[in-house]
Amino acid sequence: MTTLALGMLETTGVPAAIEAGDAMCKAARITLVGYENTDSGRITIIIRGAVSEATIAIAAGLDAIARVYGAKVLSYHIIARPHENLEYVFPIHRTPEIAQFHADIYFPPPLSPQ
Repeated sequence: MTTLALGMLETTGVPAAIEAGDAMCKAARITLVGYENTDSGRITIIIRGAVSEATIAIAAGLDAIARVYGAKVLSYHIIARPHENLEYVFPIHRTPEIAQFHADIYFPPPLSPQ
């Protein structure tokens, strides 16, 4: 049985986030869950997949960010076997069994004016 992981990679700016997400999807068999945008241009790329695949994907994302002018890696982390409560709260893995617990999560836009 494959152990699923939750991978997160935080960077600065949209170009770096898109480049990292693309590189991660090309490098490993993972699912790109999405991007979370916070204030000050901080963007977190969230992935799901087997622990070994998530590890490969995060490494590819780190390499990709290094190729984007002005981009910085702010943080990254992999959680193996995330607790089922994370499944209920975050949109990281949806199944019919947890659909009853799912409510759309509203992530507010960045605080800075557009």
